[in-house]
Amino acid sequence: MNREWKVLVMMMALIAPSTLALADWQNNLANYHRISTGNGTAAGITEQKAIIIAQQHFKGRVLAINQVDHTYRIKILSDQGAIQTVLINAQDGSVIVAH
Repeated sequence: MNREWKVLVMMMALIAPSTLALADWQNNLANYHRISTGNGTAAGITEQKAIIIAQQHFKGRVLAINQVDHTYRIKILSDQGAIQTVLINAQDGSVIVAH
């Protein structure tokens, strides 16, 4: 059993760096995608700012936020239990639709 333990430890030591490298690669790819698709802070408003604007219309917990082209779509679970959707212009922060 001692030999099996040593083999297991050696395998873990060999696998761990590649797993960390893969995780870092995925993180870098996600950041690249966020910046290259216009979700970064270079132009327009950030996701956090869009959430603040949406929560001024509906108090509650944010369930999801997505950006398609120049529009943030934010889903909020209101304090009354209803799901509300707010569309925010990602360029200037204006509310497009709130229902």
